[in-house]
Amino acid sequence: MFERMRFNQSPSIPENPCPIMLIGAGGIVRDAHLPAYAKAALPVAGVYDLDAEKAKTLAAQFTMTQGAFDTLDQLIAKAREISAVFDLAVPADQIPQILEQLPEKSAVLIQKPMGENLKEAEEILRLCRKRSLIAAVNFQLRHAPFIVAAGELIRQGIIGQVFDVEFKVCVHTPWELWEFLKTKPRLEILYHSIHYLDTIRSLLGNPKRVFARTIRHPNNADLAATRSTIVLDYDELTQARVLTHHGHDFGSRHQESYLKIEGTQGAIRIQIGVSFDYPKGRPSRLEYYSKKHSKKGWQELPLDGDWFPDAFIGPMASLQNHLKNPSAPLPTDVADALQTMRLVEKLYESNELGGLAFEEQKT
Repeated sequence: MFERMRFNQSPSIPENPCPIMLIGAGGIVRDAHLPAYAKAALPVAGVYDLDAEKAKTLAAQFTMTQGAFDTLDQLIAKAREISAVFDLAVPADQIPQILEQLPEKSAVLIQKPMGENLKEAEEILRLCRKRSLIAAVNFQLRHAPFIVAAGELIRQGIIGQVFDVEFKVCVHTPWELWEFLKTKPRLEILYHSIHYLDTIRSLLGNPKRVFARTIRHPNNADLAATRSTIVLDYDELTQARVLTHHGHDFGSRHQESYLKIEGTQGAIRIQIGVSFDYPKGRPSRLEYYSKKHSKKGWQELPLDGDWFPDAFIGPMASLQNHLKNPSAPLPTDVADALQTMRLVEKLYESNELGGLAFEEQKT
């Protein structure tokens, strides 16, 4: 059974890939972008950051990076010479001003989220169209090997018709690693659960009705909401849920991080390892059950990589494949990414509406 289930979980890497110019040298570039590009043999021509020393340190750490640039203008000038692809890994509020400076018709991968709100996302889409940019947003979770594998199990009919999807996260997330988040009015849904929402959209499409509550944690008084309950209704039988709690700081024994997909003929359960003891993490694991092979019980499907760094190969590879062949799919292009941002905005609207009041009555 394992041999029959061993299918490709890796993206197609373009022949003679374009060099990549990185704008931003933060932790996500160090921990995911550059390791992913090194693993896929995608060339990195340079990196720029407002903190020049940070960019130089990163370039020295990853020898496949050809060097660091002191200014953004220098990086853009070099990119013109070598027909480079841009990779923006900067806070959301910096994206528009950088897009304005990129050469027209450039290919660019934009860090999620696509702005801080729907209005900014629409402005980013407008800028991309105005400058004829070939642009996608780095919603990389849908490219993770375990999501690709789950999608293939679904397409092969192993679990029947999907009717229930659930992401649950109950861990201790070290928010102090991202200092810029302290000033953000929106946090958990916009910066974390957005990954799950985009992935659900890739599996089920857009929901018809949504509900959300996102609240703060008493031990993170300096942060916006870090706990969320999200419900996405598709029809009278199909629902997806996202349940997140990032403040479970009571040891690892009862921490959870999983995706569960149930169908009429079976189910898939994925342990998402990166959430545990972040950024160290644990290996992810995919198990599936099919009534067609019920005597075998739950079976593990071997994974060819993980969310970090492997999922980060997919968005860049698909962008470059689309650049070379416009008929090649670009799953997270800015138009599709806007739909994920629309969903995020609706969830914040739902959060503001709140639930029905329940008042105590004496009997």
